[in-house]
This record gives sequence, C-alpha cells and structure tokens, in this order.
Amino acid sequence: MIEVAIGPGRAIWTNRHGGVSATPYDTANLSSRGEDEPDAVRENRLRLAATCGLPVPDEWSWLRQEHGRTTVRADGRPPTEAPAADAAITTNTGVPLVVLTADCAPIALATDDAIAVVHAGWVGLLAGVIDEAVEQLRRIGRGDVHAVLGPCIHPERYEFGRDDLDRVIAQLGPEVEGRTADGQPALDLPAAVRISLFAAGVRTFDDVDVCTAASPDYFSHRRDGETGRQALVMVCEA
Repeated sequence: MIEVAIGPGRAIWTNRHGGVSATPYDTANLSSRGEDEPDAVRENRLRLAATCGLPVPDEWSWLRQEHGRTTVRADGRPPTEAPAADAAITTNTGVPLVVLTADCAPIALATDDAIAVVHAGWVGLLAGVIDEAVEQLRRIGRGDVHAVLGPCIHPERYEFGRDDLDRVIAQLGPEVEGRTADGQPALDLPAAVRISLFAAGVRTFDDVDVCTAASPDYFSHRRDGETGRQALVMVCEA
C-alpha cells in the first residue's frame, strides 16, 4: 500500500496483495461488481480496515461509479445504497471516502479542513469530474486545494484510438498525447489529470508515479481484462 498525508486527511492506495479472492480477482479485490465471491470481497475489505485502523467498511462512503462528473457530500452514516457518483467530499472526521480503480486515476484532494476522492478515466475527465470535485471541495473547505495522483495506467501501456485521442486533445491540449512502448498513439492519463487539476486552480500536485498496467502488484483492466479493483481510501483525521 501507499499512504500519504494530505491536508487534514490520510490517503491510502491499496494494491492487489493480502486478500483471499481467487483468480482472476487475486487476491485483494475490493469491488463487489463482477463475479468475485461476495464473502471474499467482504473479507478483503475487513482486512484492509483492520490493517489501516479504519472503521468497518459498512461505514465507508462507497460510490457507484459511472464515469461521470457527479460529486456527493459524505456527512455521517452512508446511505444503504451507494450513490451514482465519481467523487466524494467531506469535512467530517472518521468518514472514509472510497473510489475503486483498475487503470483509471484515483485522485486525493484536500484543503485545510476538507478532503475529496476522485475516480477519473478519460470519459470522466472530458465530463469535467475534476472541475466539479474541486469546485464542490472549495465550497466546503478553506484554503488552497492540493492533489495527489495514485497508481494509474501510463501511456507506455495505454494505446488509444485516434478519434477518441483527438477528442481528449481538443479539450485538454496536445500534452495528453503519448506513445506506447512500441510507438503507437497513447493517452497520457497522468498528464491529462495534471492539466485538468491546474486548470481547476489546484495549487500543488504530486504523483506517486506507478503504472497499474506495468506493475504486477496492481489490478489492470487493460492488461488482464476481467480482474479486481484496488481502492483509494481517504479519511479526514483532524
């Protein structure tokens, strides 16, 4: 796992190790969407909570991610059914926010007194999920917004169709175009995230610089097809 302190929050990016799920979800799959055994997913989540000293997973703010821009505020006990959204914000202490990924960008945001998590694939970036999350975070928080990007796919492993790549370039600029290891057109997802964050007025940006598709320590849909999901879990502690 990777853990970073950001603002009043603690951001934790998990990997695929230390769980009980069987292939192709081996081993620490945290997503209930897919064909993994529900009991295995539940055990994986409980293990993560215990390892990180977090409340039981039923008290976390889970999302039904849809590659959109919706941002929800997580105050108090989460609803019975996870809301359809790709970002969550809170000023409450002790309420873990969660997004799940297997190549998309898991982004932790924080002001002086509020935190947010963002799930950003290329469709969500074009929809404006980062703009929306930053705007909503500013409404409840004080001070500048800071960001950290967790493990996601890098251009060397992210061949991209020309038409879709041109759509991203048209909105975010030519810096988002990269090349795969064998020279094919690619989307530079970390660059696209960075550009979107700075355009939204984020002051500082850090990147843990891990490619999910290149590292066997992480789930990658592009590399493996049917697979599990790792998580960004963030909790406000002060």
